Amino acid sequence: QIQLVESGGGLAQAAGSRRLSCAFSGGTFRTDAMGWFRQAPGKEREFVATISGGGVSTYYADSVKGRFTISRDYAKNTVNLQMNSLNPEDTAVYYCAADRKYDPLSYEYAYWGQGTQVTVSS
Repeated sequence: QIQLVESGGGLAQAAGSRRLSCAFSGGTFRTDAMGWFRQAPGKEREFVATISGGGVSTYYADSVKGRFTISRDYAKNTVNLQMNSLNPEDTAVYYCAADRKYDPLSYEYAYWGQGTQVTVSS
């Protein structure tokens, strides 16, 4: 039973930075692809970034490319999202997800965290 718990959300200022973390438990961390998604008020859930089980392959949404970086720490069983150059459009609930297969074009992840709120002020 895989469980994912996000942390690191909160208030941030425009042009600032924040790091989100997702703790993975209940499975074999290195075999699962990990992804970050977000959902802003009144909008559909959108893809943010994904990373393969081995950590070599990554893929980003155009809206965050060059600003956000996804990484994983095998010693801590966590996946991180470093967010730089934040703007108010980044305000959303951010969700961590896991799946056995790495498919950067898929939204169908098997496991999801509860989400963490990120609010960026202007």
